[in-house]
Amino acid sequence: MFKDPKIHPDRLYLILSGIFIAALVASNLIFQKFFLWTVWLPLIGNYTFEISVGILPYPVTFLVTDIVSEIYGRKKADQIVVSGFVASMFIMGVVLLADYTTATSWSPVGGEMFHTVFGLFGPAIFASMVAYLAAQFIDIRIFHFWKKLTHGRHLWIRNNGSTIVSQLVDTSAVLLLLCVFGVIGWERFPALLLNGFFFKVIVALTDTPFFYLCTYGLRKHFGLAPGEELNS
Repeated sequence: MFKDPKIHPDRLYLILSGIFIAALVASNLIFQKFFLWTVWLPLIGNYTFEISVGILPYPVTFLVTDIVSEIYGRKKADQIVVSGFVASMFIMGVVLLADYTTATSWSPVGGEMFHTVFGLFGPAIFASMVAYLAAQFIDIRIFHFWKKLTHGRHLWIRNNGSTIVSQLVDTSAVLLLLCVFGVIGWERFPALLLNGFFFKVIVALTDTPFFYLCTYGLRKHFGLAPGEELNS
């Protein structure tokens, strides 16, 4: 099946894993900045999102797991999720250690400034990881449920259906835990939940053509029939 492929499946899997982990770690590191984004939407008009910048790279993780699920199968997708969890725990330890050290008088970034940016990383990463594990494993299992039910047809159903449900779980869980830990106030919970989930739904819908393009290209590249997986 793999006669001199331009990209070996193991190499591609490693690249996708790297993108997944980078997007996950980045979203956890930058989450404390919130911004406003106004966009025009059909039937609604101008709508202003009030969301964390951490939400910008995070949807990439669901796109990657969907691509891996489609091409490599559920086991390989689960492995990426576990790898992302381990990488996040490692980064949390590094950041907490760095925050504990005493800055020199000439340090460009002082201890107080560093603590302001990264001091809440511990509670935040705990909340994020609980939501992350629940959402990612739900996403993978719903994806394969629809793939089996539709006999490998209708990519858009499993791509959007699995992502939308799992993103609702992720957004509500992480915001709930962040409110419990006092990272954000409870009064902001409804608006952030609505804005965060709505934003992720829009991203899930807009990345569908890219998902189709990637899976079509990879199936052709690896000589896979519709619905077939590399590890099947």
